[in-house]
Amino acid sequence: MDWRVKSVEATIADSGDEERSLKRSLGTWDLALMGIAVAVGAGIFSVGAQAAANFAGPSVIVSFILAAITCGLAIMCYAEFASTVPVAGSAYTFTYATMGELLAWIIGWDLILEMFTGAAVIAKYWGVYLGEALLAFGLPFPATIDIGGIEVSWPAFLVVAVFTALLVAGTKLTSRVGWVFTLIKVAIVLFVIVVGFFFLNAANFTPFIPAPVPSEGGSADVWTQSLFSWATGAAPAQYGVFGMLSAASLVFFAFIGFDVVATSAEEVREPQKRLPRGIFLGLGIVTALYVLVSIVMTGMVSYQELAQEEAPSLATAFRLVGQEWASAVISVGALAGLTTVIMVLLLGLSRIVFALSRDGLLPRWLSVTTHHTKTPARIQIIGGTIVALVAAFTDVGLLEEMINIGTLSAFVLVSLGIVVLRRTRPDLPRGFRVPWSPVLPILSAVLCFWLMLNLTTLTWVRFLVWLAIGVVIYLLYGRRRSRLGEEVSEVELPTPQGAPPFG
Repeated sequence: MDWRVKSVEATIADSGDEERSLKRSLGTWDLALMGIAVAVGAGIFSVGAQAAANFAGPSVIVSFILAAITCGLAIMCYAEFASTVPVAGSAYTFTYATMGELLAWIIGWDLILEMFTGAAVIAKYWGVYLGEALLAFGLPFPATIDIGGIEVSWPAFLVVAVFTALLVAGTKLTSRVGWVFTLIKVAIVLFVIVVGFFFLNAANFTPFIPAPVPSEGGSADVWTQSLFSWATGAAPAQYGVFGMLSAASLVFFAFIGFDVVATSAEEVREPQKRLPRGIFLGLGIVTALYVLVSIVMTGMVSYQELAQEEAPSLATAFRLVGQEWASAVISVGALAGLTTVIMVLLLGLSRIVFALSRDGLLPRWLSVTTHHTKTPARIQIIGGTIVALVAAFTDVGLLEEMINIGTLSAFVLVSLGIVVLRRTRPDLPRGFRVPWSPVLPILSAVLCFWLMLNLTTLTWVRFLVWLAIGVVIYLLYGRRRSRLGEEVSEVELPTPQGAPPFG
């Protein structure tokens, strides 16, 4: 394994390259809203209902709090790294400074998987939700068109193209557009919460933790079982304490996306102060919104009524209490939610590729930024084009869980990286420090790995194939073209003066 490590000083120095530098224009609230933008999507209206109906009942409220704590542990590690090494690249950059080039490449490759598949999948759903939102207002809308016998999701292509153009125009401009959509969806969520409180029935919270129910699952299809269930033969838990913990695993993915905020570290003013504040402020607001929605949803109707529905959601709860109008409002909120998720994922994708390119692990010409806006326009345009085409022409929903496993693998390495950097570079100034290290970072890594084990075996197989492809690319290209590798070769393998070039 290639253990060569890029020093923190060299990493920060590279961000000063005029041809390959980003503009520091983001503040604390920009970061907080970016976190809210990527974490509060359509899922806020559905994931809690599904977890309550199938796993936890009213105790899904506790499941959200447990998931937020797990996410918070990982985010603390990101905050310490981002305030210590405030450059683009997120987990890739942090791993390069602690565990070596090969692991850094692998995690960068994982992040590309997470953000690419995330942007494409959400763009596809955006087209579907646009059709539903318009239909709720009595406006029929074709979400696809037929081109040569192929169904094309033109709204998915359009939304990616628009946000790609905005990101090329400048991060601050995109952030302002994101502010508008984020405020719209938060206002809708708050409106729904307030209205829902008028329909609460205390009896629906009893029993708070329903009695466990035997469930079949150990004999399920091998590819759709979780890796843990397949390896142990255990059946999935339904209700009871273990059901509540299973629900925490499910709803944890509602918080995925905060790692994307760390990719913008190089574009933040006073990153040592603003990055930790922005990340934690966003996480706090997102946690409050999810917990309030889960209280409203489980208080309006019994979890048993939700369990009888094929696809339970917050709109289902309103329908069951006779408030049909809510589906139209919720569909608009879901559409606004998905819009901002696409924006942030496209931003994160370009920044990860930018960092890999600047280090020479991908072609260097990709990382050249524009003179005026200081954005990596080449990466943004190429990446946006590929995402738009994949979203428009393929069934990317099959790869939905790949988003989760890519994120969690990054969480594990970043958490362990904190322990390594504390030992190897205790002298570095840190704008934020994870308390009780190494206990909390190790706990974070263990919890995130446990969540990885709860993903399906098919997801793991696809993940391993993706990693194998990445290792091949690294060995054939990145390892030879790496700027750090070239510098090490120049220092460690000098050519004796007068010696022939070969032999």
